[in-house]
Amino acid sequence: MRRSIEELRTFYGEPAGALARRLLARRLEDAWGEATNSDVLGLGYATPWLDAFVGARRVVAAMPGGQGVEPWPAAGKNRTLLVDDRRLPFAAGSFDRILMIHALEEADDAQALMNEAVRALSPAGRIILVAAARGGLWARSESTPFGYGQPFTRRQLERLVRAAGLEPTAWSQTLYVPPWGPLLPLADGLEQIGKRIMPGAAGVILLEATRQAYARIRPGGAVATVPVMAPALQPQPASRSPRDLSDSDLAGNGERP
Repeated sequence: MRRSIEELRTFYGEPAGALARRLLARRLEDAWGEATNSDVLGLGYATPWLDAFVGARRVVAAMPGGQGVEPWPAAGKNRTLLVDDRRLPFAAGSFDRILMIHALEEADDAQALMNEAVRALSPAGRIILVAAARGGLWARSESTPFGYGQPFTRRQLERLVRAAGLEPTAWSQTLYVPPWGPLLPLADGLEQIGKRIMPGAAGVILLEATRQAYARIRPGGAVATVPVMAPALQPQPASRSPRDLSDSDLAGNGERP
């Protein structure tokens, strides 16, 4: 059962939630910047980060039925909708960027949800999965939404995207500070220390993937892949060791060589 929209909203209004929002926003800014001239989909509970994509043509927030939905943005026309995990109401190839957060861990069928997200991704699109890290302390604490459902390892996320016809291209981790109030002020220092000497202590994994081949779902549910030509400046597959989704690698929303 998914965390309710009220629980999620309450968490992100608390100190631990505000910290998680800030640290994740830093990583997303490194990766996509303002998402200039892109159509962006936030899937799960992504509204705390969608306001940053001020350069996008269109931004939509899709929230799973078991979670509930809230209006967003605070001002202007509502851009949220309630969706079925297994049948997203979007045409194939509708979005250039898809951010999945609080989406996979509590999905009834994570692979089916991933397949639907890939169907909605454009041929040159990019997707970022944000999921609770199996070895981190945030996945072990029920005081945060990351402590519910199925946490993941990096390898599990890589298998998930490959099964849907994508290729991992970059990854990162964050939230090295334990989700305990007295330690939260130490978060920035622990981010620097943790990624060097305690990589297994991160609370959240971010994995970026691109459509090196687009997924075509057969009637029986199997995934067939059809290769597409990658533009010269699109990220190339990193089948063995995707690069770290870090400040230096992805800053400025630039494409990788």
